[in-house]
Amino acid sequence: MENTDLMIQALIFILGVGGFWVARHIYKHKKPDNKPLVCPMNFNCTAVVHSDYSKFLGVPVEIFGMIYYAVIGVSYLSLIFMATLSTPIFTATLVGLSLAAFIFSIYLIAVQIFILKEGCFWCFVSAAASIAIFILSMYGGGFEIMRNFLA
Repeated sequence: MENTDLMIQALIFILGVGGFWVARHIYKHKKPDNKPLVCPMNFNCTAVVHSDYSKFLGVPVEIFGMIYYAVIGVSYLSLIFMATLSTPIFTATLVGLSLAAFIFSIYLIAVQIFILKEGCFWCFVSAAASIAIFILSMYGGGFEIMRNFLA
């Protein structure tokens, strides 16, 4: 395995752990019996995380975030230590998950900006992690997978 591939996988793993932490932080502080979610930079996290858009298919979006980031983190950690897992199907699945999370993150950012007209710092951090994971996964083999898929 090339050092570049290993570095990309390590970065994605770190972003996955960080994204999981942020989603868990939102989930933990969203509950009424815990301290309210403190939002740096004068954003209004409370308005965003308690809006009608904070659930998807009846499930809080931070739950989807925790699941996504956990799967990404564990998968890329596995790839670091077991390079034989790096099959085209496994890689394509990870790229597909990253693409779905990327699109959903863009949607949630658009909702905050254009519909709610409120922002959540933690939501933006999570979206940035998701977008970075997608970009890195494309650079780390996703372009080749897409080229083979479209051919």
